[in-house]
Amino acid sequence: MELVALLSTGKGTWAQVAGVINRGEWDKIVLIGDNFAKQFKSEKDFEFIEINSSRIMDLKNEIHKKLQGKIKGTEVALTIASGTGRQHMALISALLSLPTGIRFTALTKDGIVFL
Repeated sequence: MELVALLSTGKGTWAQVAGVINRGEWDKIVLIGDNFAKQFKSEKDFEFIEINSSRIMDLKNEIHKKLQGKIKGTEVALTIASGTGRQHMALISALLSLPTGIRFTALTKDGIVFL
């Protein structure tokens, strides 16, 4: 399964994303974030998609356009532990518009869970 993760601001949120990346077995990892998020490092290879839009519809359209052709499966694991509600809505809408299904994914004390 492919993993899509949003990287934004928030104390400890990058650690949650890193945990999901490192503890899971992913066919492909796509990280989405702004210019600041380019600083993210991981032990595993990932593709980074930079986003710049601020208005929600522009953000949704930007993510949708940049994700086209990058998702091969019919559903993705999605972690939105990082980011704002506006970013979450835009990302979820963009994924569903591809179309692809989503399985919310988190790292817990018991390991990776699909919600």
